[in-house]
Amino acid sequence: MPRPIHFEIHADNPDRAAKFYSTVLGWSFTKWDGPMPYWLVTTGADGTPGINGGMHPRMGPAPVEGQAVIAFVCTVDVPSVDDHVARAVAAGGVVAVPKMAIPGIGWLAFAKDTEGNIFGMMQSDPGAK
Repeated sequence: MPRPIHFEIHADNPDRAAKFYSTVLGWSFTKWDGPMPYWLVTTGADGTPGINGGMHPRMGPAPVEGQAVIAFVCTVDVPSVDDHVARAVAAGGVVAVPKMAIPGIGWLAFAKDTEGNIFGMMQSDPGAK
C-alpha cells in the first residue's frame, strides 16, 4: 500500500521556520536551486527510519487560532518529549496539546511552530500509562 515519502512545511517566514526546526529537532535546510523558493529538509541519515521533506513560503492565509486542523499532522520520534517540548517553547513555539500517555506505546505532545503549524512529538515507552 502507498506510504508517505515526503512532507512539506508551509511558512510565512521560511528563515524563522528553518531556525525553529533546526533548534528543536536538529533538522537541516538546504535552499533548492530551482525556479521557486523551496528548501529541502533533511531529518536524518539516509537508510534510517523516517522521511525527508521540503519547505516553501505559505501561499495563503496562516492558520487561524482555534481553527480545526486542516492538514496532515506529522509526529516526530524524540528521545524525550519533555526536553523537546521545552526546546519548542524556548524557540518560539507553543504547546498545542500537553504531554499525555498513550498506554503501552509512549508519551505524546503536540506543539505549534513559529508559523502556526501543529506537529507531534512521540517518545517510545511501553510502560506509559
